[in-house]
Amino acid sequence: MPSFDTVLEPNLVEVRNAVDQTAKEIGTRFDFKGSSARVELKDKELTVYADSDFQISQVTDILLAKLTKRSVDIRFLDRSAKIEKIGGDKVKQLVTVKNGIDSETGKKIQSLIKQGKLKVQAAIQGDTVRITGAKRDDLQTAMAQIRQAISEVPLSFNNFRD
Repeated sequence: MPSFDTVLEPNLVEVRNAVDQTAKEIGTRFDFKGSSARVELKDKELTVYADSDFQISQVTDILLAKLTKRSVDIRFLDRSAKIEKIGGDKVKQLVTVKNGIDSETGKKIQSLIKQGKLKVQAAIQGDTVRITGAKRDDLQTAMAQIRQAISEVPLSFNNFRD
């Protein structure tokens, strides 16, 4: 039976390159001279350090520009963490890189497929959602429905089997 997987996975190599480019630009800009502004990447978490809330927003803007330039969708970033004060007048913010479909989005995709009246089935398998059906055309219609209905996360489709 034809099938495909719906996944949420960023290109981590490009994320690393964007972080490196951001660090290089922070080092050369005059307004960051002598400050503790920097971006660190560990696993799938970015930590933005700066001297003030305003500088955090400037560093984040540089990072988002570099990610966009490297074709990484900024919807992969979860910037909901609060800005924390660390020693002295310095601040930091944790930004997580989303990887894998969370259970809420998986259930949303599954219910969308059921409501679509197509002859396809959706099964949640860990952090992916596998869509199977009898015809390739139905699968392509399901892809279009998923793209249209779920726009808050940058979903991609891979492992297409016939």
